[in-house]
Amino acid sequence: MAVERVERGEAGGDRDAEAVSRFVEAFAAQLVEAGMQRMPARVFAALLSSDEGAMTSAELGEQLRISPAAVSGAVRYLAQQHMVAREREPGSRRERYRVHSNQWYEAMTNRESMLKRWEDALREGVTSLGSRTPAGRRMAETLAFFEFVDGELVAMMERWRVHRAEVFGNR
Repeated sequence: MAVERVERGEAGGDRDAEAVSRFVEAFAAQLVEAGMQRMPARVFAALLSSDEGAMTSAELGEQLRISPAAVSGAVRYLAQQHMVAREREPGSRRERYRVHSNQWYEAMTNRESMLKRWEDALREGVTSLGSRTPAGRRMAETLAFFEFVDGELVAMMERWRVHRAEVFGNR
């Protein structure tokens, strides 16, 4: 029978490293199923589950048993998606990778700018195809959908800011 390794968390609580590893892999699998690439999903889940919400490349590589190149590629992807930030350790040249305190808000806000670009392209498509053609009508309906989603997203994000402040305070 294998002995489970127990670590001390920053708050002083015991942490079962094997249970954390199982969570990281299970949550990463869910993110992959939703469309995220495998390595970024694993790195994101590991960062999210760390007490500090930040780890170095070496720490991520050790925990996930992946190469520095895999960490680098995953972090680059996550940074482009506004899900993590790079920061320097004080007095060191090493970088730490940190999940944003409000990472889901940041990721959704990033999607909002993408929706605007799609709306612009679809608007041009309706004009190019003609609004009375079958393709133009389909394009116009798609445009209307994205405009609707965009408006709902803006309203939803405002409701989230209010809810977050009520539940977690202004931090």
